[in-house]
Amino acid sequence: MERVIRKFKGDLLSRNGLRRNSVRAARWIVGREADKGLIFKLFLYLILIDTAFIYMKPILYMISTMVKDGASLLDPAVVWVPRTLYWGHLLEAFRLLKYPSGLLISTIVSVSVACLQVIACAVAGFAFARLDFPFKRFWLVCLLFAFVMPPQVTILPSILMFKEAGWINTYLPLIVPAVFGHGLKGALFVIIFRQFFSTLPKELEEAARIDGANVFRIFLRVMLPVSTPAIIVVFLFSFVWSWNDFYYPSMYMFGAKEVPLSISLSKLAAALTAEEAQAGPSIFAEPIKMAASFLIILPPLIVYSFTQRWFVEGVERTGLVD
Repeated sequence: MERVIRKFKGDLLSRNGLRRNSVRAARWIVGREADKGLIFKLFLYLILIDTAFIYMKPILYMISTMVKDGASLLDPAVVWVPRTLYWGHLLEAFRLLKYPSGLLISTIVSVSVACLQVIACAVAGFAFARLDFPFKRFWLVCLLFAFVMPPQVTILPSILMFKEAGWINTYLPLIVPAVFGHGLKGALFVIIFRQFFSTLPKELEEAARIDGANVFRIFLRVMLPVSTPAIIVVFLFSFVWSWNDFYYPSMYMFGAKEVPLSISLSKLAAALTAEEAQAGPSIFAEPIKMAASFLIILPPLIVYSFTQRWFVEGVERTGLVD
């Protein structure tokens, strides 16, 4: 009788153990909540990998094409991984772009524009967020209108104005407007700073006023030191957009000899097209273009790789993800 009871208890315990294991396995696969199970995580990683591949595929194709030699370019079996690495296309693109001078010009213009826009747009954003002045709503509407207005509307009057000033084929039309918060996407940067300063507690400003601080000291000593996330976002946006901009430099510097890299890339593509029209198609034209594009996007990638942590934090705190 005792053996039967012991056997029954053992069977009952084993069944309970199996049930517990099955419940744990089900919870591990499905999860107690919808976003905790293995199925959800696999689905999420699948979407993330697919999205990352969509964005990374052009860069991977660019790198793969620019290091192919003639045999790999002619071999239809070679798609992504070349048989041998060939750096001649990269050196040829480096020479055709006049990379050292173009890199210096693009860096000077982009960094200057980014720094000036940070300063000017921070002042304007603080004014729209914290100060009361006549026709504030009207000027805010004008700011939004300037944000949505296409640059082609104002480019002809700008060219005529800069021609009268003698600034055509110089860097001044690209840099000087940034002093006043104008230029490429200037209105957006004012909106970013306005959004950030609007989220700061009023107690900071009130405490500074009680201590006798005026508007300028409040901006410089209180608001600006805590606006690092917005400054990083605006600086990176302005730097990258100025670096990649082709429209404004092509309008203002169409006759200049020393031009930014975006113009150099356009001239390189035009030269290769003209060469193909005269001598026929060449298998090396596309690898040279890919190498030139890689050389141009390399500096922004390096800058972003060092600042992406603060950039993501700044985007979250400035309200751009809302």
